Amino acid sequence: MTDTLADRLSAAGGAPDGTRSAPPAVLTGRTHWLRRLLRRPMSVVALAVIAGFVATAVLAPWIAPYDPLAASFSDVRKPPSASHWFGTDEIGRDVASRVIFGARASLLAGVVSVLISLAIGVPAGLLAGYAGGSIDMVLSRMTDALLACPFLILAIALSAFLGPSLTNAMIAIGISATPAFVRLARGTTLAVKAEEFVLAARAIGNAPWRIALRHVLPNIVPPLLVQSTLAIAAAVIAEASLSFLGLGQQPPQPSWGSMLNTAKDYLDNAPWMALWPGLSIFLLVLSFNLVGDGLRDALDPREA
Repeated sequence: MTDTLADRLSAAGGAPDGTRSAPPAVLTGRTHWLRRLLRRPMSVVALAVIAGFVATAVLAPWIAPYDPLAASFSDVRKPPSASHWFGTDEIGRDVASRVIFGARASLLAGVVSVLISLAIGVPAGLLAGYAGGSIDMVLSRMTDALLACPFLILAIALSAFLGPSLTNAMIAIGISATPAFVRLARGTTLAVKAEEFVLAARAIGNAPWRIALRHVLPNIVPPLLVQSTLAIAAAVIAEASLSFLGLGQQPPQPSWGSMLNTAKDYLDNAPWMALWPGLSIFLLVLSFNLVGDGLRDALDPREA
């Protein structure tokens, strides 16, 4: 039996007027990933927790009940009460206020350090994967050399070299996390470069830089987005670790890591000093990891 024109166009994904429609599964996978993410209860709860921490950090001057630097020697190590919900520390500062302002340092370190990693790692990985040859070899060997050193050890070494401050800690964390982004960008670029639409773009005479920026880069964004979310969680832990060691946010400015460093000497008679900053780190890191897992599933084309 001879197929009709409409049947042939339908099978080819076209229409009688000559237009060509996108496959429904691909369209759904590209435009409705947020809907799939919001169908996951744990991801929604994690997003709400992150939004709460962000709002707390932004509105800290207005919602903190006390000045986080103001000491009161008549309220030294007071347990949680109606006047001090989270208690006070070793010199009478309000723990709740310091936790609220400490969210600024952790979130800032997490976001800025990942932006540094993206700014360095994505162009390097894209160049290595698309150019290939000696450029790929040199960049890959440099990346392997950095990956040979554990992330936190490298961050501590760089932070100690640059000097103790929150800014230097963010730079150290960003550089330490860069190799993971270089490797991911390179691997996904190699996979996308072999796709037919890239070969077609090359065949019609597009410049290599145009192909890399317009065809390859947009298609490697989803895995980079997932990696960025997980990297923020790792950066929050790294910033707390550096502050705990005295290489991050410097006292008396509040930081969850430095608060834990002080609280370790008072665990027996003032455990609330360690409870609240530790719980804040736990919740924030767990939330970013849950969002990262949800994004990985939502952006997976097989889930479309």
